[in-house]
Amino acid sequence: MTRARLILLNAALGPLDYRVPHGMSVEPGQIVVAPLGPRPMIGVVWDEGSFPDVETVGDNRLRPLLGVVDAPPLPAPLRRLIEWTADYYLAPPAAVLRMALASLSALEGGKTVIEYRQSGALPDRMTPQRLQALERIGERQGLVRELATIGDVSDAVIRGLIKQGALEAVEVSTDLPFPEPDPDHAHVDLSAEQQAAADRLIEQVRERDFHAVMLDGVTGSGKTEVYFEAIAQALRQDSQTLVLLPEIALTEPFLDRFAARFGHAPVAWHSGLKQSDRRRAWRAISRGEAKVVVGARSALFLPYPKLGLIIVDEAHETSFKQEEGVRYHARDVAVMRGLMEGCPVVLASATPAIETRHQVELGRYEEIRLPARYGGAELPEIVGVDLTQDPPDRGRWIAPPLVQAMREVLDRGEQSLLFLNRRGYAPLTLCRHCGYRFQCPNCSAWMVEHRLTRRLACHHCGHAVATPDACPECKQPDALVACGPGVERIADEVKALFPEARTAIVTSDTLWSPARAAAFVRDVAGGAVDIIIGTQLVTKGYHFPELTLVGVIDADLGLDGGDLRAAERTFQQITQVSGRAGRGEKPGRVFIQTRAGEAPVIKALLDGDEAAFYAAETASRRVANAPPFGRFAAIIVSDTDAALAQETARRIGKAAPHQEGLEVYGPAEAPLSVLRGRHRWRLLVHARRSVEVQAIIRNWLSSIDWKASTRVSVDVDPYSFV
Repeated sequence: MTRARLILLNAALGPLDYRVPHGMSVEPGQIVVAPLGPRPMIGVVWDEGSFPDVETVGDNRLRPLLGVVDAPPLPAPLRRLIEWTADYYLAPPAAVLRMALASLSALEGGKTVIEYRQSGALPDRMTPQRLQALERIGERQGLVRELATIGDVSDAVIRGLIKQGALEAVEVSTDLPFPEPDPDHAHVDLSAEQQAAADRLIEQVRERDFHAVMLDGVTGSGKTEVYFEAIAQALRQDSQTLVLLPEIALTEPFLDRFAARFGHAPVAWHSGLKQSDRRRAWRAISRGEAKVVVGARSALFLPYPKLGLIIVDEAHETSFKQEEGVRYHARDVAVMRGLMEGCPVVLASATPAIETRHQVELGRYEEIRLPARYGGAELPEIVGVDLTQDPPDRGRWIAPPLVQAMREVLDRGEQSLLFLNRRGYAPLTLCRHCGYRFQCPNCSAWMVEHRLTRRLACHHCGHAVATPDACPECKQPDALVACGPGVERIADEVKALFPEARTAIVTSDTLWSPARAAAFVRDVAGGAVDIIIGTQLVTKGYHFPELTLVGVIDADLGLDGGDLRAAERTFQQITQVSGRAGRGEKPGRVFIQTRAGEAPVIKALLDGDEAAFYAAETASRRVANAPPFGRFAAIIVSDTDAALAQETARRIGKAAPHQEGLEVYGPAEAPLSVLRGRHRWRLLVHARRSVEVQAIIRNWLSSIDWKASTRVSVDVDPYSFV
């Protein structure tokens, strides 16, 4: 090659051509260094003929490449996936490529880094910040910045502890090999249904060809053990396996379960990893040495050279949809990667999404069902609590029947779980004297009180302030009132009702790392917790044999807001959290508190009629031409200047294409009209499946200019409508 077409890691640029200097050899997928203006930049050589609309010039006008990076080239299937993702989700190819090159330090070759860990000595002067840092760091080690993040202190505090000898330096190799899991380490007794399902998955792995499988099993049916057998087969074939989990908090318990089956933990990939661990994992993955990788959605774009199996666990989860940057859905991209790699993709869930069920109906996906719980365990009894007929006491949120059931469970020495999908103490705080409400200065959203940390926080932009003692408006002391419940308020109520009970609050605020999640699992499994109070974080993946009671505090909470998937999401969430009860030998019960007992989704939950709910919900989507029968795409316009955002949105609306099978709604001010200081407007494109939405939107938006301060983003197949 005398010239090379590159995608550089700059989302503002399209592909560029460079000259290959004499004596340098490059191939498609090669990671190289190229000049961009006065500075060098990482890029990847792309296939000849890709991006044919790039303007070509003579070789003598091209700038030469600066060098080739000592790393394996990105495999061709990954390059095709990057192209497809960029095209389908209307994202710059460089933005998608950045996810594949997620650890730039991994491109620097073998080296060591200096990390720090506790030495056992104490500093001469112990400050509250130093004490907090040492307590939170515990037995972990890392770079200064990483330890500061773990300890929630400044870098200066960590450097002070190093200077005082409380933290000692450790030289760490960044390329230590990972131990290989052993497919025959432990024997697992499977039920006849599990064995039949496992045999089918093993057969597909052996075929080394693309299959998309919906593994549909009720909660507690042993889906994990089934797909572990498929992983064992991939290991025997020297293939790599990718397991996607919806939350990094689930990673640590999964690693322990995996190690019990295969002798060693898989390679983890998520945002909570230290920089040195990310570097080591990326290099091992790219060389094919990491045989099994478990991670969050970003693990999907890593450069696996020998990918033989992809598993998407809890595949119905909406957290697989990325809401910032490249707005892709990991479940759908996983299927495309399996197609391009020629390997099976398993979508495992107790409550598969309607989109996945529809693919089964069309014959594109295979269905494997596990209709019964493993080991003879029974599904829990469902009890409805009508809050209009049996309300909680004034100022309380737990209804009397649920209180009585919790008391009985406590007396038997068993465990309970209360579910409310709302973090913090209260969703709204106001002044009883003047009516002042605490609103985020950056967003059109109320500040949420977090009483455990004595702060008010915005759950959209992260802005936080200390909870004041007096109203900022009228200066009246002790006038602030919490309106509505969050999990912290439910925890206070539990403490008042059962002062002897040991409780655990489980949210993304308390389980903010895999290590914290692992500690929580150990406490519950060891009997150190009587009552768990949690958000959606506790609805999936956890197995506690002594947990026999689940209480859903507000089953109607997710039905508000006009989300087209609200009923399905509510059904999935409550079914999943109900599945935490009675997973061992003891039977379980689930109490569902509701004021909307006649709502179809609530009736389906109380009657245990999953088939009727999905049939009715699918029929209503079909009538409305909503996904999976029709398509949506959102266009979001934002600017720090409210007038500019509105004016740009209106110009885009006026230029909307007129085509059969396509409707454009809006522009309208977004429900969350201000986010992180930017004013937001939305348009919604609704089209038949046969319409080429991406091409239409691409041509439409390319005909309009807007100010540099204005951002216009497209969300294909949106899950959020705020």
